[in-house]
Amino acid sequence: MNDLSEREEEPERPVEVDGTAYLFKALGKIIKVLRERAGLQQKELAALVHVGEDLVSSIERGVRTPQPDFLENVDRALGAGGVLIAAIPDVKEALKRARTRHPDWFRDYAKAEAASNAVHDYSYQGVMGLLQTEGHARAVFEKRRPLLNEATIEKRLADRLARQQIFERWPSPTFSFVLDESLLLRPVGGRVVHGGQLRRFLEIGRLRTVELQVMPFSRGEHAAMGGSFSLLHPKGRQQIAYTEVYGRPNLITDPEQVRIYSERYGIIRAQALTPHESLALIEKLLGEL
Repeated sequence: MNDLSEREEEPERPVEVDGTAYLFKALGKIIKVLRERAGLQQKELAALVHVGEDLVSSIERGVRTPQPDFLENVDRALGAGGVLIAAIPDVKEALKRARTRHPDWFRDYAKAEAASNAVHDYSYQGVMGLLQTEGHARAVFEKRRPLLNEATIEKRLADRLARQQIFERWPSPTFSFVLDESLLLRPVGGRVVHGGQLRRFLEIGRLRTVELQVMPFSRGEHAAMGGSFSLLHPKGRQQIAYTEVYGRPNLITDPEQVRIYSERYGIIRAQALTPHESLALIEKLLGEL
């Protein structure tokens, strides 16, 4: 579940093949120059346009896609005089092209996820890609064996972070996540990166479109001991399930099999800590780092 774009047998295709990455990197540099000229820090600009500081940082470095509403808000906040707004048609076209950049085996899932009215996930061994920070994702990719080259790491990182734009969509899908407590304790990437990941959990968990829960060790056995899985409800289609083991995907559409995963998910949500208790636990662990 956390490695949705990592299947070994697919040939690598550079993210820059259609110029999309060049466009986003150029926009990121322009935003950085405009911000610095205005005398603002990244966190100050983030506060002005009501987004997280991590989002501003990632966009300026070209690893996150600037959404049209973000460009409009930043243009106004920095007094850019329409420079960023003028790029919106090109950004929209680039986003359309980007949706087809995933490898064939993953494309059906990515398309379903991007168009879903609801996304539900239970993460057991690794943090789901939609929730990973850039630092966490980079640490995961750098530890892969066989080793990935730098170009491949950058491509996979950009593709993974681009999926997270689903949180910025409006009308928003409904999201729910159940995290095994082990994910809160394993310091992937080291203390600083792990602290950033815990803060990311808090940021996502506080969104009014999201219910985030923790499955604590104290619960003992539960209904999903077999591993991680996701449930998607694509618009106009029946619910589907998805599992992945060592990069081997399994997109499940059989209604009876999907029903089983849906039943398991309902049970573990009942067994897990409440969203309020879950955020309190994450805050406690963050304070202990």
